[in-house]
Amino acid sequence: MSERWTAHQLLELVLDDGSYESWDAPIDISGHSADYRAALERAAQKAGTDESVVTGRGTMHGRPVAVVANEFGFLAGSIGRAAADRIASAVRRATAEGLPLLATTASGGTRMQEGTPAFVQMVEISRAIMAHRAAGLPYLVYLRNPTMGGVFASWGSLAHVTVAEPGALVGFLGPKVYEALNGEPFPSGVQTAENLADRGVIDAVVPAEQLPALVDQALAVLVDAPDEPALPRRTGEPDPDASAWAAIERTRAPGRAGVRDLLRHAGSRTLRLRGTDEGEHDHTVIVALTRLDGQPCVVVGQDRTRQTPATPMGPGALREARRAMRLAEELGLPLVTVIDTPGAELSQRAEEGAIAGEIARCIATMTTMTVPTLSVVLGQGCGGGALALLPAQMVVAAESAWLSPLPPEGASAIVHRGDTGHAAEMSEHQQVRAVDLLRDGTVHHVVPEHADDDAAALARAVAAECSARLRDLVAARG
Repeated sequence: MSERWTAHQLLELVLDDGSYESWDAPIDISGHSADYRAALERAAQKAGTDESVVTGRGTMHGRPVAVVANEFGFLAGSIGRAAADRIASAVRRATAEGLPLLATTASGGTRMQEGTPAFVQMVEISRAIMAHRAAGLPYLVYLRNPTMGGVFASWGSLAHVTVAEPGALVGFLGPKVYEALNGEPFPSGVQTAENLADRGVIDAVVPAEQLPALVDQALAVLVDAPDEPALPRRTGEPDPDASAWAAIERTRAPGRAGVRDLLRHAGSRTLRLRGTDEGEHDHTVIVALTRLDGQPCVVVGQDRTRQTPATPMGPGALREARRAMRLAEELGLPLVTVIDTPGAELSQRAEEGAIAGEIARCIATMTTMTVPTLSVVLGQGCGGGALALLPAQMVVAAESAWLSPLPPEGASAIVHRGDTGHAAEMSEHQQVRAVDLLRDGTVHHVVPEHADDDAAALARAVAAECSARLRDLVAARG
């Protein structure tokens, strides 16, 4: 376990020197019992704060931000009514002033000394946070050790991006309370930051020393204006007579450019997000906040390198995609989807996990989004798994990319009664090529591919076109 940071130490770490300005009014404890007043006074002397939270504003690399920081040294960071009022007030002020909000938690939960009146204030804090999000303003949370109970079950779990410190105990019910109530210990290793990240509950585990860099990455996408594009757009025309089967084989070849290459060679300040934030994580998709050739956006892409017969793209991957769509819509950022899949999972698990429903919900979400949306058909575009990420306002395809209702082998088996040997022939007849998609209006632009393209070169060419098209969409939206 890393050292315990105080609230003020953490704010000093993250904020620009001398920029912190407190928003906290004095706390009136005169209405409490003598014993409780004495406990509050001892807590204040021990912690060096007048309550379990401090709030205010500052700058982070010159950007104004609002902050809410738990102080564990004050009665184990527990939240009473005064602390809850302070948090809700700070959130509302951040909303009124149009500021991103960074919160750090370290708490045993709501304050038992104040009982139900304190407990129900978690609703008021949550209401304020959701109004902040509804205003299109970013909310980031850093979960520290420990974050438990009502804090984790309210304002600790409502962020756009949630990370935790290494080894942090994070959970709903404290393990000691669980053991006292149930007569047996809580399973070890469950309520840890690392396990929650693996399970898709939080986005990452980050030491406090790295928190400034992470916040900077997030705000660079969520707040900063676009940069001028740096990558040249590729000119020329795709070959109208190229073989569909040759294109399919190219997209299946090792070393073909994928979503990772787009982010590696054309993205900057990229912050990977993990899972649905609802306890599900499928490694076959990547969700990231990034600046694609200088243009801030949310990217969700199918990772071909992680899709195998043993690990196909399941319904959880599409639920992660819908999280990316929600983030883009709520934060007013363009959405970029990257299609590169041999097909969605076909199994009992997938059927019972609502694979068809998730495809439908992705399509429905994309067709109703109000932010600029762009889809990239980068490689294989097979079946409903590909269709789920297709219906953007603008669709760009790499020249060898393709789209079909089934793998060509599957189409051959259907038409030729179990014979997969006509796959090449079927791919020609089904008009799967990027140039076919361009001709029928499914695709709006095809990026030519060169014989000497490596993954980096093709990724940069595709990203340059995407960036230019996104800027046009943003400008048209006004």
